[in-house]
Amino acid sequence: MNPTILVVDDEPDAVELVAYNLKQAGYNVVTAKDGAEALEKVRSEQPGLIVLDVMLPEMDGFALCRVFKNAPVTAGIPIIMLTAKAAEIDRVLGLELGADDYLTKPFSPRELVLRVKKLLQRTAGGNTGEQYRFSKLVIDVLRHMVTVDRQKVDLTATEFKLLIYLIEARGIVRTREQLLKKVWNYEKYVDTRTVDTHMRRLRDKLGVAAEYIQTTRGVGYRFVAE
Repeated sequence: MNPTILVVDDEPDAVELVAYNLKQAGYNVVTAKDGAEALEKVRSEQPGLIVLDVMLPEMDGFALCRVFKNAPVTAGIPIIMLTAKAAEIDRVLGLELGADDYLTKPFSPRELVLRVKKLLQRTAGGNTGEQYRFSKLVIDVLRHMVTVDRQKVDLTATEFKLLIYLIEARGIVRTREQLLKKVWNYEKYVDTRTVDTHMRRLRDKLGVAAEYIQTTRGVGYRFVAE
């Protein structure tokens, strides 16, 4: 059974367009027109993914994204942000707050459905039952749990898969293009700054264990074990 998608937007035409295309793709869709309703729908519907508009009344999408990603019960729900703002700073802000993907209006409904599909596949993947242990860092893949110096670290689905992919290839540099293809499932070129933004956030969360992730300037990243 396909997961439920929560669409948060205060523009009726935009909601209708997004909901129609997602339903055509086989997803169950619920909607909310503002932050308060979105918080209620998350509690009652337990969506598998959130499509979140930035320009909302009272509480904007950035603030709502922060609320979702800071709450343990909702931190793992992937979020795609939709906005009419095309400026790079807005895209980067959304990603740094925890959003997993970003689309600028006007957008192709087909592309949105594709990104929803890819993001859900990414969220579902990776549970191999393995456990990785380093002196400061422990990753339980099956339980989707990361600890640094015995303190739990809350990672988004994208951050977790990014970390696992680097660990699986430890010692080998993965280019930004390889990371986009493997972690984001993007076959065509997408702005590689998406990778840098997620990597910066991942390192911030890992704290003292961030030293395991090294940057190869102009190329990409690698995980170096002790």
